Amino acid sequence: MQEETESNADAGHVPRRSKGIYMVPNMITLAALFGGFYAVVMSMNGRYDLATIGIFAAMVLDSLDGRVARLTNTQSAFGEQMDSLSDMVSFGAAPALIAYEWSLRGLGRWGWIAAFVYCACAALRLARFNVNTGVVDKRYFQGLPSPAAAALVAGFIWLTTEAGWQGEDLEWPMFAITLYAGLTMVTNVPFYSFKDLSLKKSVPFAAIVLVALGIAIINIHPPTVLFGLFVCYGLSGYVVYAWRKSKGRPVSVVSTSTDEPDERGLHD
Repeated sequence: MQEETESNADAGHVPRRSKGIYMVPNMITLAALFGGFYAVVMSMNGRYDLATIGIFAAMVLDSLDGRVARLTNTQSAFGEQMDSLSDMVSFGAAPALIAYEWSLRGLGRWGWIAAFVYCACAALRLARFNVNTGVVDKRYFQGLPSPAAAALVAGFIWLTTEAGWQGEDLEWPMFAITLYAGLTMVTNVPFYSFKDLSLKKSVPFAAIVLVALGIAIINIHPPTVLFGLFVCYGLSGYVVYAWRKSKGRPVSVVSTSTDEPDERGLHD
């Protein structure tokens, strides 16, 4: 047996190491996926307040997995695909189902059409994001990012539920917000991505004070503050678009084209 092992080594045969996945970032992604699943289950049980909290928890976790992977140098193609699938559940299917169960069901055909349009636009947005990664300006998203779209839908439900409103009283406002969030995801409107903010760089002391102040403001009334923030963000892209248009500047965030991934290197 020893002679056989030595002969294999001499022949250049190196034993293969089994490939695995990185635990930390993928566990965070799984936790985000659970947040979306939890939101769906809670909506089926009529606990829409908990369902919306599940969406926001998934948002926080989704913002962490990529950063943790980069900080720990554990990025992988598997992690990227896992993140996209998790986003489709937590920010595509879950908000659409919650909106339908809470309010849109009462509109009959119009209700499920609005929910499906949102879900389909989330899938299209995520697919386009994966394809256009190499040709889009990193400082901006092309269209409203799916977590922000989910925050508009879930935030409206959370805010109005806290205020004592029932879903059947807000069918058409819910219809409008669901369609707006869904269709804005597939526009070419630029939304600031905050990706040029690095956690590794030193910041002035005042920045830490501002973070503490922001946390304090959110704690005043989380549903109102968070929904207000995402409404502002959901409109900011159109403001940037109009400003660029008025100045004669390019309004598209795509550098050269929207070609398939095999042409990404042409636009680096």
